[in-house]
Amino acid sequence: MDVAEVEQAMLALDKRDLAALIHRGIQALDEIETEAPQSEIDAAWNAEFRRRIDEVDSGQVELLTADDVDASVNELLAKFQG
Repeated sequence: MDVAEVEQAMLALDKRDLAALIHRGIQALDEIETEAPQSEIDAAWNAEFRRRIDEVDSGQVELLTADDVDASVNELLAKFQG
Protein backbone atom coordinates (compact mmCIF):
# COMPACT_ATOMS: atom_id res chain seq x y z
CA MET A 1 0.00 0.00 0.00
CA ASP A 2 1.21 3.50 -0.72
CA VAL A 3 0.41 6.58 1.35
CA ALA A 4 -2.56 7.59 -0.81
CA GLU A 5 -4.14 4.14 -0.39
CA VAL A 6 -3.61 4.24 3.37
CA GLU A 7 -5.13 7.72 3.54
CA GLN A 8 -8.14 6.62 1.50
CA ALA A 9 -8.65 3.61 3.78
CA MET A 10 -8.33 5.78 6.88
CA LEU A 11 -10.90 8.27 5.66
CA ALA A 12 -13.35 5.44 4.97
CA LEU A 13 -13.35 4.50 8.67
CA ASP A 14 -16.07 5.66 11.02
CA LYS A 15 -15.05 8.50 13.35
CA ARG A 16 -14.42 6.27 16.39
CA ASP A 17 -12.14 3.86 14.48
CA LEU A 18 -10.35 6.74 12.80
CA ALA A 19 -9.72 8.39 16.17
CA ALA A 20 -8.39 5.11 17.59
CA LEU A 21 -6.09 4.66 14.58
CA ILE A 22 -4.75 8.20 14.84
CA HIS A 23 -4.21 7.77 18.59
CA ARG A 24 -2.23 4.58 17.99
CA GLY A 25 -0.18 6.33 15.30
CA ILE A 26 0.73 9.11 17.72
CA GLN A 27 1.70 6.52 20.33
CA ALA A 28 3.94 4.83 17.75
CA LEU A 29 5.68 8.16 17.10
CA ASP A 30 6.25 8.58 20.82
CA GLU A 31 7.91 5.17 20.90
CA ILE A 32 10.55 6.13 18.33
CA GLU A 33 14.00 5.89 19.83
CA THR A 34 15.97 9.10 20.08
CA GLU A 35 19.66 9.61 20.52
CA ALA A 36 19.10 12.27 23.19
CA PRO A 37 19.16 11.03 26.77
CA GLN A 38 15.87 11.37 28.68
CA SER A 39 17.48 13.85 31.09
CA GLU A 40 18.24 16.16 28.14
CA ILE A 41 14.68 15.86 26.85
CA ASP A 42 13.28 16.57 30.31
CA ALA A 43 15.54 19.63 30.67
CA ALA A 44 14.36 20.97 27.30
CA TRP A 45 10.71 20.55 28.30
CA ASN A 46 11.36 22.22 31.66
CA ALA A 47 12.98 25.17 29.87
CA GLU A 48 9.97 25.43 27.55
CA PHE A 49 7.55 25.35 30.49
CA ARG A 50 9.56 28.05 32.25
CA ARG A 51 9.60 30.21 29.10
CA ARG A 52 5.82 29.94 28.73
CA ILE A 53 5.19 30.70 32.40
CA ASP A 54 7.47 33.75 32.14
CA GLU A 55 5.53 34.96 29.07
CA VAL A 56 2.25 34.74 31.02
CA ASP A 57 3.73 36.37 34.14
CA SER A 58 5.21 39.25 32.12
CA GLY A 59 1.96 39.86 30.21
CA GLN A 60 3.48 38.98 26.83
CA VAL A 61 0.69 36.47 26.27
CA GLU A 62 -2.87 36.41 27.50
CA LEU A 63 -4.59 33.32 28.79
CA LEU A 64 -7.99 32.42 27.33
CA THR A 65 -10.98 31.01 29.12
CA ALA A 66 -12.27 27.58 28.17
CA ASP A 67 -15.35 29.26 26.69
CA ASP A 68 -13.18 31.47 24.46
CA VAL A 69 -11.19 28.46 23.28
CA ASP A 70 -14.37 26.49 22.56
CA ALA A 71 -15.80 29.38 20.56
CA SER A 72 -12.59 29.72 18.52
CA VAL A 73 -12.41 25.99 17.82
CA ASN A 74 -16.06 25.88 16.79
CA GLU A 75 -15.51 28.85 14.47
CA LEU A 76 -12.53 27.14 12.83
CA LEU A 77 -14.38 23.85 12.48
CA ALA A 78 -17.33 25.61 10.87
CA LYS A 79 -14.97 27.08 8.23
CA PHE A 80 -13.57 23.65 7.35
CA GLN A 81 -16.92 21.92 7.28
CA GLY A 82 -18.17 24.20 4.58
